[in-house]
Amino acid sequence: SGTGFSIQEDSILKAVLITGANGFIGSVLCSRLVAEKWNVSGTVRSAENYSSVQGVKSVIIGDIDTATDWNAALQGIDTVVHLAARVHVMKDSSAEPLQAYREVNVYGTERLALQAADAGVNRFIFLSTVKVNGEENRKAYTESDRPSPMDSYGISKMEAELKLRKIAAETGMAVVILRPPLVYGPGVKANFLKLLQTVDRRMPLPFAGVQNQRSLIYVDNLVDAIVSCVLHPNAPGQTFLVSDGKDVSTPELIRMIAAALQKQPRLFRFPPLALYIAGRLTGKGPAVDRLIGSLSVNTGKIKNELGWTAPFTLEEGLQNTAFWYKRIKKSNYRL
Repeated sequence: SGTGFSIQEDSILKAVLITGANGFIGSVLCSRLVAEKWNVSGTVRSAENYSSVQGVKSVIIGDIDTATDWNAALQGIDTVVHLAARVHVMKDSSAEPLQAYREVNVYGTERLALQAADAGVNRFIFLSTVKVNGEENRKAYTESDRPSPMDSYGISKMEAELKLRKIAAETGMAVVILRPPLVYGPGVKANFLKLLQTVDRRMPLPFAGVQNQRSLIYVDNLVDAIVSCVLHPNAPGQTFLVSDGKDVSTPELIRMIAAALQKQPRLFRFPPLALYIAGRLTGKGPAVDRLIGSLSVNTGKIKNELGWTAPFTLEEGLQNTAFWYKRIKKSNYRL
């Protein structure tokens, strides 16, 4: 652990409820807590979604919205880690995207927090996003910066944070908010998986001239930060930005991924402005922006308040992700 905190040092065996227990982050968190002998419950949407982690008590709660009944899941629970969310969707088919995000991320979170407070939960950890701060920066974001979310997902997470702070003030339940940047690791999907595949196939990439800075966080580092927020006496009432602690440019990241995959990267120069325009013309603006723009976070606060630093380096995280990717690629070839 990056903090040296573990459950063995805590006198009471904590009963924790993890929402989104079978998701990318949730499954890693469940595995860690079960290994450390926590009493772990995890909410899932249906019987088909039961947690794959042995030792986790799965609780079916259906869809998350204003009507979700969390009471059965909250019995005897000391800490809630709320990971479940309507996540960032590149091509949103919803007629009212913001409303769809609010239903789950704002009102669903509010209902869970109110029922948790009523059930006597002591601490509520909320996984938010750096998108609450904004989409791009020249200077690393800090927790004291004015929020500037640019899309429906970021707006819904900011509104959820505001609801949680209000509930904490009214009920006394301790709330801790974490804002990670891009999370990667074994099991990653979407854009990061596409980048792995692209580098693995040695496809030429036009980013050699890009001089941006991006923060990322390896999933095991994020899980370690969550555990610190559950255990540390200084965590309640705080909002923390987290990352691997090393920012990289897009070409640096591609070279590191290539090294982890034992491939030669194929990078060539193309003017960033031309890339930006091409992204707009092809409808891939947001994806291109993430590859050429900067988005970095300052992790000084969590280091100072909780003594937390990432236990895994960016290199180690990418190595582990590449190892997983090669393994699934091999098994898929055999199918």
